[in-house]
Amino acid sequence: MTPYRDLTDEEWLRVAPLIPELRPRSELRGRPLANTRAVLNGVLWVMFSGATWSAMPRKYPSYQTCHRRFKAWHQSGVLKRLLEQLFGVAGVDLCNSMEARMRVHVAGHTGELPAAEGADTAAPVTYAPAAPGTPAVAPVFNYARAFKHAA
Repeated sequence: MTPYRDLTDEEWLRVAPLIPELRPRSELRGRPLANTRAVLNGVLWVMFSGATWSAMPRKYPSYQTCHRRFKAWHQSGVLKRLLEQLFGVAGVDLCNSMEARMRVHVAGHTGELPAAEGADTAAPVTYAPAAPGTPAVAPVFNYARAFKHAA
């Protein structure tokens, strides 16, 4: 498996214009804003690894900051455009898998995934638990191997 690596300078220059600039705080108190490039690297680490936000390595900003910006970028569509710029179609697939992962989390552990828009709702997709009493989990595709971080 190819491990995730941080963005190169060339990749950062390609995607930096896509990320909206954060407004500086009007008050002079509180922590300074985290570096956007470091936050993006943390977000990509979580997306590639499939790990939880709280498992992020310490070299990235706090997982709360990364998760907050991930949600903002996802809701505004910035994340999908950014991943498409970096990885092409595979980046869109990664974003879609993250959306599915988010829906599974929100849906709870019922063993049933919520239907996608326009999907046939007559036969919901379910995943059988591995053993009685264990929650159902959707299979995960290893995108890190598929990307090999090609630009």
